[in-house]
Amino acid sequence: MVNSILNDRRLSPGDIEHALINLQQLVFEVTDACNLRCKYCAYGDMYFGYDKREDSFLPIEKGKAIIDYLADIWEKHTTGARTPMTYVSFYGGEPLMNMPFIVAIVDYVKKKNLRRKIQFAMTTNGMLLDKYEDFLAENNFNVLISMDGDEYGHSYRVTKAGTNSHPRVYKNVKHLQEKYPEFFKEHVNFNTVLHNRNDVESVFDYIMKEFGKEAQITELNNSNIREDKKAEFDAMYKNKAESIEKATDKEGLVNRLFMGDSNTADLLLFLHQHSGNFFKDYSDLLFNPQKNHFCPTGTCIPFGKKMFVTVNGKIIPCERISQKYGVGQIDDQNQVHLDLEEIANKVNALMDKVQSQCSACFKKKSCIQCLYYIDGIDTPKPVCQGHMNKKMFEDYAGGCMAFLYEHPDLYQKLMNDVAVS
Repeated sequence: MVNSILNDRRLSPGDIEHALINLQQLVFEVTDACNLRCKYCAYGDMYFGYDKREDSFLPIEKGKAIIDYLADIWEKHTTGARTPMTYVSFYGGEPLMNMPFIVAIVDYVKKKNLRRKIQFAMTTNGMLLDKYEDFLAENNFNVLISMDGDEYGHSYRVTKAGTNSHPRVYKNVKHLQEKYPEFFKEHVNFNTVLHNRNDVESVFDYIMKEFGKEAQITELNNSNIREDKKAEFDAMYKNKAESIEKATDKEGLVNRLFMGDSNTADLLLFLHQHSGNFFKDYSDLLFNPQKNHFCPTGTCIPFGKKMFVTVNGKIIPCERISQKYGVGQIDDQNQVHLDLEEIANKVNALMDKVQSQCSACFKKKSCIQCLYYIDGIDTPKPVCQGHMNKKMFEDYAGGCMAFLYEHPDLYQKLMNDVAVS
C-alpha cells in the first residue's frame, strides 16, 4: 500500500550542512531596481510577500562575504572524486542595472580557489544587452532572456512610460545572436510567461522561428496574490495544459515540448516513483524502499538546490518563496549569520503541521507540493492542496497510464534518459 511508507523523517543540521557542501546554485538579487514595469511581475502590486522595493543595489562586500562563507565550507569538506559544479547567478529587478556588482563578483570568484567548477548565469529582460553583451560572452554566461513571444504576446512587459519593450529587446537579442553566434547557440535561452495574450503553441513557434530556441514556458505565479487583485489575476491567467490542448498540432507540440508538457512531467514522476522499475542506485535496488523514511511534502531541503541572497542581504532557500521565510542574514558588518539547527527546527515545525495529511496521502512518494506554497501554512491547521486519497490517486495513476498508452515511445526515454533531482 502506498500509505504504508513512513514519512516521519526529520531534518537535522547535518542535512542543511550537506546541502551547503553540495550547493548547486548561488543566486544574487543584485538590485530590486528595474527598467520595466511588467503587469504580472511577482514584485509588483498584484502580489505580497516580498520586502519593499526601493531601487537598492546589493553591496559588493556582502556578495564577497557569502562567497567567503561558502568557500570556507567547501575547503573543509570534500565532495568525492567528481569536481562539483556550482552556478553563480545574477537576478533582479534587472541585474544589468548593477553591472559593477556583477563584474566585481565574477572577478572575485575567478581569483578564489573554490574547489569546484563555476558557471556564471543571469536572468535578464534584455533591455541592456547591447551594452554588456561583450562581457557576458567573454565570461561564458548562461543567459536566460525573458520574452513572451511576438509583440502582442510580449505586451505586458512595458517600460516605465508604458510602451511595449518588445522592439528594443528583439533588436538587442538579434544583435547578440549575429555578433556571437556560437555563444548564442550554446549559452542563451528564453523564458516565457504564459498569460491571456499569448499561448504555448504560438510562443514556441515564434521563439524557434526567430532565434532557433525552444522556449521555457511558465504559468503566472499563483502564490501570494493580493485579495483585491485576484480578479485581475484570474483574467490574466492561462493554464499551460489547457493551452496545449487547444493547439492546432497538439501531438507535434507535446513531442517538441517533451518535459515542458505537464502530462509528460506527471508520467515521469509516476514511472520513477510508483512503477517499481526504476532505481536511482544500488542501495535503492538492494534495500526495501518501503522501509525508507520520507520527508513530508515535496519541499526542497534548504539549500538543496540553491541559495538566494536578496538585495537587503537576507538569505532564503529559493527566490520563488515569500521573503518572510528568510533563514539567515548578511549584516551591515558583512558577517554571515546562518544557524543550521534553527533552520532545521523551523522547517520541521512547518512539516509537523501537515504530517498527518502526508501520512495518509497516496501520492507521497512523488509529492511536489512545496510547504511554502500551502495556503495557511502559518496557521495551526493548514490544508495541503496536493493531498490525494485512494480514489484521487487511482484517477491520477489512470491518467498517467492512459497518456503512456497514447505515447508508448516515452517509456524508455523517461526511464533511461531523464533524471529526477
